Amino acid sequence: MPVHPDPFKADRESTGLHHVDVEGENLPLILTHKEVRNAARDYESFSSNNPLMCVIHSEADVRTVRQLPLEIDPPDHTDYRNIVEPLFKRPMEDEKYMADMKTLVSEMVSHAVHQKEIEAVRGFALPLQCRALTRLLNVPESEADEWINWGVHVFHDRDDGVDSGPVLENYTGKQFAKAEGNPGNDFFSILNLAEFRGRKLTLEEKQGFANVAFAGGRDTVINMVSSILAYFGDHPEGIDFLREDETRIPKAIEEFVRYVSPLTAITRVCPHAKEVLGHTVPAGGRVGLCWPSANRDATVFENPDEIILDRHPNRHVGFGHATHRCMGAPHARLIMRSLLESLCEQVERIELIEAVPKYDEEASFKRMTGYESVNIRFIER
Repeated sequence: MPVHPDPFKADRESTGLHHVDVEGENLPLILTHKEVRNAARDYESFSSNNPLMCVIHSEADVRTVRQLPLEIDPPDHTDYRNIVEPLFKRPMEDEKYMADMKTLVSEMVSHAVHQKEIEAVRGFALPLQCRALTRLLNVPESEADEWINWGVHVFHDRDDGVDSGPVLENYTGKQFAKAEGNPGNDFFSILNLAEFRGRKLTLEEKQGFANVAFAGGRDTVINMVSSILAYFGDHPEGIDFLREDETRIPKAIEEFVRYVSPLTAITRVCPHAKEVLGHTVPAGGRVGLCWPSANRDATVFENPDEIILDRHPNRHVGFGHATHRCMGAPHARLIMRSLLESLCEQVERIELIEAVPKYDEEASFKRMTGYESVNIRFIER
C-alpha cells in the first residue's frame, strides 16, 4: 500500500492554514485538529448555509438541489436531520440489519476467495457499497445493478462518460413518484410521508436528502474499502493481528478512517468577516475544514503517519465533527466491521499485485485519497 503523504504538514506546523486559489477565490483551509473542531462547532461564524458549495469546487454543474441536511444550519438542520436519522441509525441498533450486512459481506469475500485475482475498486468495493446501500434505504437489492453502472463517483466518474448529475436526480425523481403509488417502508416512501414543521416536503427537499444518501457515502466508502484491502495486501500480518484478538477490530476501523480520510475538505461560508489564525476571511468568504490534515496533527496523534491498528484513544474527525457529523457513519462502520470480520474468518492473507493511487489535486497540493485500481488475490484459510 503506497504511503499516503501528508501535503499539509509544513503549513499545519507553521501558520495552521493552507491557501487554495479556486475559481477566483482565495480559500484558506484550516489544518490543525483544534481549530478544525472549533470551526465545526461554530456554525454561526462558519455556516453551512451555502448551497452547491460544500466542497472546494462548486457543484452547480453536477446537481441542482441543496443537499439536506448538509447544507443548512440549526435550527433548520436539526429538524431536517430528525426526519431521516432513525433510518441512518439502524446499522447500530437493528440486530437483523447487522446480521444481513455481515451475510452480504461474507458472501462477497467468499466469492472473491475463489477468484484467481480481483480488482478491488470497481470489482469489489463499488458493488459492496451499492448493495449495502440497498439495505440502508430498504429497497430491493436489484436496484444496486443500476447504481453500479453509475461508476465509483456518482457525479464525476460515470463509466459510460455521461454527465450523471441529471441522471441521479432523474432516477430519484422516478423513485419518489413510484413510491407515491406503492408506498412502503423504504427511503423514498418515508420522505414522501414526512413533514417539515407541519407541511409535506417539496420534491426539491426530498431530492436534497436523496442526493446526500446516494452521493455522500459513495466514493468515500469505496475508497475506504479498497484502501483497507490494499493495506492488508502490503501488510499481510495485519489480518493475523486482528484475528488474534477481534476486539481490536473497532479500533482498526477508526484508525483506517483517520489515516485514509478520503474527503479532503468541507467548506463553510462566513456570514460576517472572521479572523482565522491571523487571516481575515471577508464576509461571504469561505473556509475549508481540512479533515485529513487534522487527522495527522502530531499534537494529538502519536506517530500520525503510521497506521496503528489498535490506536487508542483516537480522536479523529474523519466523519466530521459536531452538528454536521456524518449521518452515514454507523452504516460505514458496519460495512468495515463486517469486512474485517469476514477477512479474519475466511482469508489467510491478501497478496497485493498492483495498486494505482488516486489523488485529489489542486495547484497548491496533491493528496492521495484512495485508489484508481487495486489488483489483489485472496488466499483462503
